[in-house]
Amino acid sequence: MAKFTYRGKTLEELQKMSLKEFAQLVPSRQRRSLLRMSEAKQAFVEQVSSTNNPNRTHFRDVVITPLMVGKKVAVYNGKEFSYIDISPEMIGHFLGEYAPTRKPVKHSAAGIGATRSTKFIAVK
Repeated sequence: MAKFTYRGKTLEELQKMSLKEFAQLVPSRQRRSLLRMSEAKQAFVEQVSSTNNPNRTHFRDVVITPLMVGKKVAVYNGKEFSYIDISPEMIGHFLGEYAPTRKPVKHSAAGIGATRSTKFIAVK
């Protein structure tokens, strides 16, 4: 099986990097987000990387770093918390990408009163 690499770096090399060094490897939008991260988001990233129990958060715009790999995070989608197991392939993506906010539309059959022809169908 092939070993995981991100931009030519193995997971072990990525985990040894500082946040600024890692930011140079990701695309520009993620780089800007990492370099301008607020103190609350930095504290969350440190908390996730240091503990093993699932951390709940409303921060959907936090970039997944190599230190978060193997951890479990519960991300709020507007209604409930979606639990995410972070894998190496998720590095460089945002947490919100893995907690969808909308469900797919599932239409059923037309109900009574839907059209003029169904007005005279018996309910029983």
